[in-house]
Amino acid sequence: QVQLVESGGGLVQPGGSLRLSCAASGRIFEINAMGWYRQVPGKQRELVASITGGGSTNYADSVKGRFTIDRDRAKNMVYLQMNSLKPEDTAVYYCNAAMRVYRGDYVLRTNDYWGQGTQVTVSS
Repeated sequence: QVQLVESGGGLVQPGGSLRLSCAASGRIFEINAMGWYRQVPGKQRELVASITGGGSTNYADSVKGRFTIDRDRAKNMVYLQMNSLKPEDTAVYYCNAAMRVYRGDYVLRTNDYWGQGTQVTVSS
């Protein structure tokens, strides 16, 4: 069973920092782009940051200069370093990966996979 598992969320004061981690596991053939999304109740899930297989990054305007995404390809992990956190960053953060995985002896086409989410709360 292929899965993504996030960790590192929690409660932090405004101006503080958190580092989210996401580990992909299972019978994975290859991982292409990985990213972080967030969602608050009543709103659509939005992209926070993404990183391609080649290491190119993309950020939402609201987090540029404060958040940094990176990945460890050898460990199938992606990270999100969040600095200068603001109350408006409060959300459930989801890890996403575009992966090709094995099914038996076959490799399936690229599909999107999601983690279960981790809560980030920024409050004094």
